[in-house]
Amino acid sequence: MNDINKFQSGILLLLIFISVLLGQVSIIGLAAGYVIIPALIIMLFLLFIQIPISDIGKSIKNIKFTAITVVINFIWTPILVFLLGRVFLSNDPDLLIGFVMLMVTPCTDWYLIFIARAKGNRALGASLLPLNFILQIILLPLYILIIGGTSVKLDVVNLLTSTIVSLLIPLVLASIYRKIILSKKGENYFEKVISKKACKFQGWFLNLAIATMFASQGRLLITNPQVLFKLLIPILLFFIINLIIGQWIGKLFKLQYEDKVVLKLTTLARNSPIALAIAVLSFPDKPIIALALVIGPLIELPVLLIISSILLKGRKIAKVI
Repeated sequence: MNDINKFQSGILLLLIFISVLLGQVSIIGLAAGYVIIPALIIMLFLLFIQIPISDIGKSIKNIKFTAITVVINFIWTPILVFLLGRVFLSNDPDLLIGFVMLMVTPCTDWYLIFIARAKGNRALGASLLPLNFILQIILLPLYILIIGGTSVKLDVVNLLTSTIVSLLIPLVLASIYRKIILSKKGENYFEKVISKKACKFQGWFLNLAIATMFASQGRLLITNPQVLFKLLIPILLFFIINLIIGQWIGKLFKLQYEDKVVLKLTTLARNSPIALAIAVLSFPDKPIIALALVIGPLIELPVLLIISSILLKGRKIAKVI
């Protein structure tokens, strides 16, 4: 994955800007909404191709690390989100619910890209995906009720179906494809040809998912620019506080660099695409909630790019010293 994520924050922002403009055309905005999930599925397939399932099995046995991430993601983070939401968004109930849905759902897709970019433990990061999915599906209505102050009906069947389609299917297909190629061509061919190509196209499909996500909500974003500024401070504070917490926990438990990267990024990256699908399904008459989830990545992705770069550069400096 050494060539992954060649897009920089400036290019990413340009992509988002163009996507928002294109989203002003009704037919483009409508069509874009149907592309988000397929693009993410293909991206995950290309990502899972590069990860040996045996390594994922080994990494999920890391009980201590899994317990640490669960405590941070599903106990500490909701408390932090509650405090930030009440301080900054208490007068905007729809925006508060959108903020809650964005910040209490750990990322289950593109955070793996940033782990790879910072040379973290990809298999360990991937092993957390199923658990993150299950826990956030179970706990999200509770978080919304407690933090947002409003109960909401979630279509659990449709939610589980989308989870299976977006995660399990690409994981199984990637595993089968990997085994077939390894048995016929060998590991050397796989690493030099298949893995390299998968790495290259993975970034393209991530870009496509980002572009279509912003294009699908482009009109709403243009007509409600104040939402961005209202969310900016609480989201940035979330990243700063959790980054400090992750750094402290990593030192406390004496984690290796690769595992520290996973800890920091899995507790920072949020699950906007899946949360957006839940918001559209659960709150069709409250577009501001979906808009908050669209704006989230506008702040999040450049921050994750910067953090992953800092982590990698810090490691290189430490090696030199």
